[in-house]
Amino acid sequence: VDPTGVVGGGTHLSPGAVHKLVQERGDDVVFFDGRNAFEAEIGRFKNAVVPDVATTRDFVAELESGRYDHLKNKPVVTYCTGGIRCEVLSSLMVSRGFSEVYQMDGGIVRYGESFGNTGLWEGALYVFDGRESITFGTDAATIGACVTCGAATSRMVNCAEGDCRVRVVHCEECTDAASALCSRHAGVMRPAGAVADRN
Repeated sequence: VDPTGVVGGGTHLSPGAVHKLVQERGDDVVFFDGRNAFEAEIGRFKNAVVPDVATTRDFVAELESGRYDHLKNKPVVTYCTGGIRCEVLSSLMVSRGFSEVYQMDGGIVRYGESFGNTGLWEGALYVFDGRESITFGTDAATIGACVTCGAATSRMVNCAEGDCRVRVVHCEECTDAASALCSRHAGVMRPAGAVADRN
């Protein structure tokens, strides 16, 4: 970082250029989520790598762990909500030896404005305001699963236990039935692949 902002990051790609890259390179292209892991539980790019992080700072330890070294010679597209966090992530990746790093210009928001639900995005986009989540059309897939009953939902709530307060996917029925969750989110039924590494 210098006085003008983040330096040494990945090449910016418009949503259309991301599609062109995927058309040209196919499954070799890796989408790498630059958001907090919980955000990906309700929406993410198809087959994306979703590191188990709670803050942007956590990416340093994740990248230095060697867990993603097998991706260093692949085309990696970093993405986040609006393009800020992936700016930092792409710079971290470049400085740690990832050879072909891109970042989605304008983030998921710009992508959704361009492609709606017809592109590579699946589910809802978690947003940090009163809306909680948005979709890019009425036909959006629901990929979130309630941690209590497993029902499909994009609803996120704070775990009600004061010592926890972690954001969890929780349907309205289960939230009404249980005012608190914890002992680490009471019987978590997280869907397979919600937070996982891609080989």
